[in-house]
Amino acid sequence: QVQLVESGGGLVQAGGSLRLSCVASERSFRSYAMAWFRQAPGKEREFVACISWSGKSTDYVDSVKGRFTISRDNAMNTVYLQMSSLKPEDTAVYYCAISRSARVVLASIAADFGSWGQGTQVTVSS
Repeated sequence: QVQLVESGGGLVQAGGSLRLSCVASERSFRSYAMAWFRQAPGKEREFVACISWSGKSTDYVDSVKGRFTISRDNAMNTVYLQMSSLKPEDTAVYYCAISRSARVVLASIAADFGSWGQGTQVTVSS
């Protein structure tokens, strides 16, 4: 099973930026779609962004469109989430996940993802 390790979270003021990284333990990573989800206290886990196995297709939840960018470096087994113009409502634990099936273009439902990282906390102060 692929292991995923996130990093890059922290405390930032509203309007600031952060870049999250997620490193996969296996080279098979490059054949799978990757996604970021987040979970705020007292709320359900929410889809944030997804990138296809090829990197050619991306999808975002409406609330982050134009502010967040998902990308991947298959040579480094890493997926990124560049977050800009951060808002207090972006505060959450952010998780990366890998799709259950290879060659998936895009997915946004948690059940479509088979392995998850441990999460990294993002806190945006007003």
